[in-house]
Amino acid sequence: MWGYGGYPGSWGFGFGWIFMIIFWGLIIWAIYALIRGFSGHKCCGGHDHGGHKQGEKNAMDILKERYAKGEVNKEDFEKMKKDLE
Repeated sequence: MWGYGGYPGSWGFGFGWIFMIIFWGLIIWAIYALIRGFSGHKCCGGHDHGGHKQGEKNAMDILKERYAKGEVNKEDFEKMKKDLE
């Protein structure tokens, strides 16, 4: 009388399983995001929004290295240093 499930809304058009997968996927994603947040990982794909980690070079460090190697002369170094500050 009511179709496949015996009462209205029991099986609908057969797409209920898609919404169930989306629902559980969101639940799992939320739990994962919370665990990552509390474990100290960086947000936004690992971008650091502040100082730099030890071992990472910022622009000034790279400029100083290039100057030390002789890739940049003193005039260019001073100009680039002003731009970075």
